Amino acid sequence: MSKVQGIVRTDSWLETKALARSAGLPMIALAAVLLSQPAVSAPAKGSTPAAAPAVSRDYLEVPMPPGFRVEISELEGPVFADEKGRTLYSWPARLLRNGFAGEQKGTPRCYDEVLKETAGLMSPYPPGVLLPELDKRPSCTDLWPPVLAPQGAEKVGKWSIIERKDGTKQWAYDEEPLYTSVLDRQPGDVLGGTSRRHRGDSPVIRVPVSPPPLVPPGFAVTTTVNGRLLTTDRNYSVYTPEDPSACDAACLQRWKPVLAPQTAKPHGDWTMVTPSPGVRQWAFRNQPLYTREGETQLWSLEGSDEPGWRNVYVQTVRPRPASFTIQDTLAGQVLADSRGMTIYTYVCGDDSLHQLSCEHPMDTQVYRLAVCGAGSVEQCLRNWPYVKAEPGAKSDSRLWSVMSIDPMTGHIAPPGQSGAISVWAYRDRPVYTYIGDLQPGDVNGAGTGEWRGQRNGLKAFWVRDDYFGGTL
Repeated sequence: MSKVQGIVRTDSWLETKALARSAGLPMIALAAVLLSQPAVSAPAKGSTPAAAPAVSRDYLEVPMPPGFRVEISELEGPVFADEKGRTLYSWPARLLRNGFAGEQKGTPRCYDEVLKETAGLMSPYPPGVLLPELDKRPSCTDLWPPVLAPQGAEKVGKWSIIERKDGTKQWAYDEEPLYTSVLDRQPGDVLGGTSRRHRGDSPVIRVPVSPPPLVPPGFAVTTTVNGRLLTTDRNYSVYTPEDPSACDAACLQRWKPVLAPQTAKPHGDWTMVTPSPGVRQWAFRNQPLYTREGETQLWSLEGSDEPGWRNVYVQTVRPRPASFTIQDTLAGQVLADSRGMTIYTYVCGDDSLHQLSCEHPMDTQVYRLAVCGAGSVEQCLRNWPYVKAEPGAKSDSRLWSVMSIDPMTGHIAPPGQSGAISVWAYRDRPVYTYIGDLQPGDVNGAGTGEWRGQRNGLKAFWVRDDYFGGTL
C-alpha cells in the first residue's frame, strides 16, 4: 500500500471554486487558508480506551481497479481512496419522515444543479421553502465530485461502472455510486462523512467506503468516538481481563469465553487459547476474549467499569489536545475544556433533496446563527463561545486542529485577517462551550436546536454516553 507524506493539493479547480463560493472568499485567499490549516494534537487528560496500536492495517484485501488504494484514517480505519489519496464516499438511501433521501443502489442523484427549495422530508417543515443564500449555494457535485471511470475501465469484484444521466461513467462499490469530498485535503482525511451510526432525525450523511475488517466470523468492528470497537456480530461488546489467568470458576459465572470453532485457524492478530482441555477460546493480540453475562446494551462500555476488565479496540484514536479534560455527568462522560466546561459540536444538514451539510465553517452560517442566537452574531458569541486555542497549541491527532475563524461571519478567516481568533476544531468543525453550564459536569446545552439537535443544533461531546446507548 502506498502512502503519501505531507500536505498535498488534492482539490481540483472546480472543487476549490465551489469552496470559495460557499465561503465568500476569493480563490487565492481560500487556497492560502486550506494550506494554512494544520492538523495538530497532544496527550489528553482523562480516561482512554484499552491500549492498542493507534494505526491499524487489519482489513481484508479485495481486488481493486487501477488507480484506487487503501488509506488508514485515524477514526474510520482503512478506507478506499482514489489515486490522490482522497477518501471515497457513498450516500446510502435512508427513509426520513416524508420520503427517502440518499441514493438507491445503482442510481446517482447527486448532480450539478443548485437546488433552491426544501424537499419537505422532515415534518413539520413543508416543501417549497426557499433555501438561504442562494447566490452562494453550491450544487451537490460542487461539494461531492463523482468518481468518474476512464474510457475502457472494467468491473473488478464489487467495483462496477454505472451511467449518470449526462452519459458519463461513474465508479460504484457494491452498486453504491462513489464520490470524493472537497473537505478532504490529505490522504487519510475523512472529513466529509462518517460511518458512525446516524438515525432518526439526523440528515442522510455520506459514508466512507471501506474494505471489510479482517475479523473471524462472529465478530464485527464499529466506529466510536474513542476508536474502532470490537464486538460480536450481534453488536455486543467483547472484553479482555488485565490478567488473563485470573478468570477462575467464579469469574466464569459472569464472563463467558468467546469460543472458536474446531475448524478455526490462527491468522494475523487472531489466535486461540485453551483455558481448559477441549476449550478453544478466541484471542486478539494475545488477549483472550469474553462477553459479559446478562449485558443488554449494544456497544456497551459497562464491563470496563469492573476492576481488571476492559473493552477491546482494533484501533484507538490519538490523544486529544492536552488542555482538554474529561468530566463526569449524570448521563456519562463528556469532553470539557481546561475549566471543566462541557464541549459541544454543531450538527446541521439542510432539508433539500441533496441533504447538504450546513455545519462546516465553509457552509452558510444562517442555520447556526438561528439556533445559537436567534440570528444575532453577538448573541451567539455570548451564548456559545468558541473554544479558543492557546498560542502555539498543537496536537498529534488528525481529528483535532487549530482553525482561524472570523467570529463575525463564522467562516474561516484568510491569513492575517484583523479580529480573527484561533479556535479548536474537531474534524474541521469548531467546538463550543455553553453559557448555561455553570460548573463542571453540566450539560445544559445538550440537544439545543431542531429535533434535540439531531438535524440542526448543538450536541455535547460525549466521550462515554451510557444513558443514550454508548459512545456511538
